[in-house]
Amino acid sequence: MAMKERFTATELCALRNDLIEGGMIDSREAAELLQVFLAGRGYGVSPEAAIDAAGRVEISGCSLPVLERELEGLAWVM
Repeated sequence: MAMKERFTATELCALRNDLIEGGMIDSREAAELLQVFLAGRGYGVSPEAAIDAAGRVEISGCSLPVLERELEGLAWVM
């Protein structure tokens, strides 16, 4: 059975562009962006986990599959 995607390709691409345009210089700022993205869609997220995820996304060069996987792992249903 296929799992329903939580985030559309359009949403992920927009978030990726925001991260790249921001330069992802500061993992804390990138983590805040991930938190805002998830909160805007009704999900909670651990700030510490968001910082770790932002680092992994940065290391990947902000690849969409890694970004999606990290968001899926961060999202807490509220």
